[in-house]
Amino acid sequence: MRDDVLIGLVMIFVPFSLASIGGGGSIIAGLESELVTGRGWLTSKEFVELFAVSRAAPGPGTMLATLIGWRMAGWTGALVASLAFFLPSSLLCYAVFRFSNAHREKAWHRIMREGLAPIGTGLIIAGVISILRLTSGNIASVAIALAAAVTLIAVPRLPPLLVIALGGCITWMMYGVLS
Repeated sequence: MRDDVLIGLVMIFVPFSLASIGGGGSIIAGLESELVTGRGWLTSKEFVELFAVSRAAPGPGTMLATLIGWRMAGWTGALVASLAFFLPSSLLCYAVFRFSNAHREKAWHRIMREGLAPIGTGLIIAGVISILRLTSGNIASVAIALAAAVTLIAVPRLPPLLVIALGGCITWMMYGVLS
């Protein structure tokens, strides 16, 4: 059984690694669909909790892959999921960089960069919608997400831990005290 889960982690994370145009946030919707709806490995609540921990923890936001691997198969799963997620895209980025760096003054290079930007943005927006849908998408969740976005845009040098603490306090006040 454990080997099946490890193989499953590789089968899930390698393709997502190679398709993560725009960064790790661009694959959240796909991961949620595959892990919650498709395979049933996680509940919606578990996925949101792992997502929240991955965003609050130091390091790349895609630590979600490591947490999912850990949840499914312990430390071995965390290692397998991390390698399956980070290694293919790292090798691909290195190869593309080596090739395209020699051609960065050419028109096709600029067109490629400009063409990939909206794809990455769209994938990230799909991830945001997916997370809001999992949290029942109520007005409070949307308000908290918008407030965090406006705060980070208005004050980009605001320490992330302060934003996390403020968001936690607001969420606790809305759900802890009012429920």
